[in-house]
Amino acid sequence: MTAPFGEVLTAMITPFTDDGEVNYAEAARLAAYLAENGSDALVVSGTTGESPTLTDEEKVRLFSTVVEAVKGKAKVLAGTGSNATKHSVELTKKAEACGVDGIMLVVPYYNKPTQEGLYQHFATIAQATTLPVLLYNVPGRTSLNMTAETTVRLATTVPNIVAIKEASGNLEQISFICRTAPADFAVYSGDDALTLPILAVGGCGIVSVASHVAGKEIKKMVSAYRSGDVETARALHLRLLPLFKGMFILTNPIPVKTAMHLLGFKTDVMRLPLVAPTAEEKDTIKELLSKMGYL
Repeated sequence: MTAPFGEVLTAMITPFTDDGEVNYAEAARLAAYLAENGSDALVVSGTTGESPTLTDEEKVRLFSTVVEAVKGKAKVLAGTGSNATKHSVELTKKAEACGVDGIMLVVPYYNKPTQEGLYQHFATIAQATTLPVLLYNVPGRTSLNMTAETTVRLATTVPNIVAIKEASGNLEQISFICRTAPADFAVYSGDDALTLPILAVGGCGIVSVASHVAGKEIKKMVSAYRSGDVETARALHLRLLPLFKGMFILTNPIPVKTAMHLLGFKTDVMRLPLVAPTAEEKDTIKELLSKMGYL
């Protein structure tokens, strides 16, 4: 299976200043760091980037900031999906003008369209851009699962829909996509802990949260598996499992923002309704990073 955006895509967090404004300088510093530490691509303004609390103006400026910061060392994907098709079309056009390399579109949340509605939503947005599109299925957040049949239909009939981030956790569904989608359609894991199992059924990589902390190791794991070194990949997967679990002891992105703050980045501020961890929760994250050798 091809990997159109590389093997390790980092779902990038959004730094804020102490008064809650987007910290564009710190976003640029973080993006440059990630591009040098295992990330083949950065996904800006996704779930992990707190997209629901960002304005369109902030998103567009972030897209431009990250494109400029990585200087071609990593691809940049813009999270332009929403539950309003027209709005997503407009934001996608603005993102394309920023020079991003692709678009990520999440399954519409809250309004719960039918599978036909999902098809028309994604097809309409994709047809409004020349950029390659990464679909994003995350029923745990959207309350709606996009079926394998709908994914394959989109992959087959809309030329620039080239990949999906699958975070359903349903290996049977993911296997069906890998089995029936066109050979050049890419399936990315949307869950760090399921990266290796998804690679085993035909996936090509991961849209990762933990790669903020362990990007080089995750890159090594994916590359090892894809080159046939299953034992190395398995050993890395098992070593990294505590980190994968630790990044979700609280609602994402609270743990990873806390971890990166402990590693020297100004990422300790969340926008409401997300809040910072308690002192005890922060100590748990700190202990994990220390035990695994990151601190």
